[in-house]
Amino acid sequence: MASTNSYDESVPDVPLAFVSNSYLDELTEGIRARPIPWEGYQKAELITVEELDLLKRIDKQSREQLRSVMQKDAERYAELYTSLLEKLKRADTVQYILVMINDMLSDDEKRVSYFHKLSSKSPDLPYHPFLKILSIDDEFIQLSSAKILTILIWYETVFIFYSAPGPLPFDTTEFLRWINSKLKNNNHNICDLTVQILESILKIPSCRLQFWEVPHGVDTLVNFLKVKNPTLQMQYQIIFCFWLLTFERDIAVEFNRKYDLIPTLINIAKSVIKEKIIRIIIRTFRNLVEKAPEANLPAMLVAKLLNFCENLSVRKWSDSEIVEDIEFLKAQLQENFHSLTTFDEYASEIRSGMLQWSPPHESEQFWKQNVTKLNEKNHELLKILSRLLSTSSDNVVLAVAAHDLGQYVKYYPDGKKILQEIGAKQRVMELMTHEDPEVRYNALIAVQKYMSHAW
Repeated sequence: MASTNSYDESVPDVPLAFVSNSYLDELTEGIRARPIPWEGYQKAELITVEELDLLKRIDKQSREQLRSVMQKDAERYAELYTSLLEKLKRADTVQYILVMINDMLSDDEKRVSYFHKLSSKSPDLPYHPFLKILSIDDEFIQLSSAKILTILIWYETVFIFYSAPGPLPFDTTEFLRWINSKLKNNNHNICDLTVQILESILKIPSCRLQFWEVPHGVDTLVNFLKVKNPTLQMQYQIIFCFWLLTFERDIAVEFNRKYDLIPTLINIAKSVIKEKIIRIIIRTFRNLVEKAPEANLPAMLVAKLLNFCENLSVRKWSDSEIVEDIEFLKAQLQENFHSLTTFDEYASEIRSGMLQWSPPHESEQFWKQNVTKLNEKNHELLKILSRLLSTSSDNVVLAVAAHDLGQYVKYYPDGKKILQEIGAKQRVMELMTHEDPEVRYNALIAVQKYMSHAW
C-alpha cells in the first residue's frame, strides 16, 4: 500500500519530552538516588579520566547546577552518554545513564539536537545505542530507551522540518513491533506509557502504514478498546491513535471493514460524558468520510450515526471545531441517505456483524431481487454469515444468520452446493439443538429449505 505521506496540520503539536506517568517517575527517582561507582569504572579503564571528570560535574547535582553545566557543554554530554551506553553493560548503570539523558532533555527539549549532531561522527548515531538496549530484559531500560528514541525520531522527522515531516531516520519496523508487544503487557502503567509512545510515532505519516502492517498491531489496540475495559484516559489515547491512522486513505478504506469499529465508537460516544473523547471520535469519523466515503458512509448509516449526529448538534460544546465536524458529518450522511439502496444497507449490516430483524431479511421481494449479489466478491457476505454462526454468542445474530442462509438456498439454484463448500450447512444443522427457541426455529426452517430444494 502506498502512503499519502502528507503532513496533517490538524495534528496537534506536542512538546518533545511528553511521555510520562507517575509509575515511570517513581522508578526514575529510585534510580537517581543510587550511587554509581564511576571511579571504579575509571580504575578498570572502562571510562577515561576525562569522562570521569565530566560525570563528577553533574552526578547528584541540583537542577540549577545541571542547567549551568549543560548551557556550556551539552554537546560533550550527548557524546559522553551515548559512548557510555555502548561501553557499560551493568543494568543499574545503564538505568542511571538513561536517567541522566532524560534529565538533560526534560530540562530543555532542544538539547536533543546535540544527539543528532553525533551522526557526523558515526552513521549509527544517535539511534543505535538506544535500539540496542531495547532488547535488555529490564522494564525501566526498555521504557526509558523507547521514550528517548521517540523524542529523537520526532525531532528529526517533524520538529526540525516544521511544515512537513522528513524521511524516517532508520527502519522503524522492529521498534513498532516492540511497541505492539508492550501493548499486550498486563501492567496498566506499561500499557499507558506505550500508548503515549505510539501516539507520538503515529503523528509521523510514514509510520502509520508501517504500524498498520505490523502483524496484530492494530488488532491489539482494537482488543484493548473492545475487551479490556480501559480507563477513560486510555480509551481516549487509543482512539487518538485510530484518528491518526485514518489520515491515510488506504487505512481509512479498510478500517471499519476489517475491525467493525464504527458501531463500537458510536456506542462509546453515547456512553461517555467527557467532551474530548466524543471530539476525537467525531474527528475519526470525519477522516473516514473524507478519505474513503464509499467504504464508510453505508456502514455509518446502518449504525444510525446520522441520528446520533442530530442529537449531538443540539448540545452545547466548548470547542467550536466539534460543531463544525458534526455539521460536516450530518451533511454527508443526509446526502448519502437517499442514495443508499436496500442492499447497501443489508450488506453493511452483515459486515458489521450486528444483525437484527431489519426489513430486508423478511422481505421475499428483497431476496428475489438481490440473492445473486450474495455471490459477489467470492461469496463475501455468505462467508460472513457462516462465520457468525460459529463465532457469535448473540441469539438474535444466530437466528437472523440461519434465516438468511435458508433464504439464499430457497432463491438461488446452486445455493445448497455453495453452502456445502463454505462449511455453513453443518453449523446450521447444529443450531437445531440450540438452547434458544428462536435460534432453533430459524435453523430448522433453514434446514427444511435446504432439504426440500433439488441439487
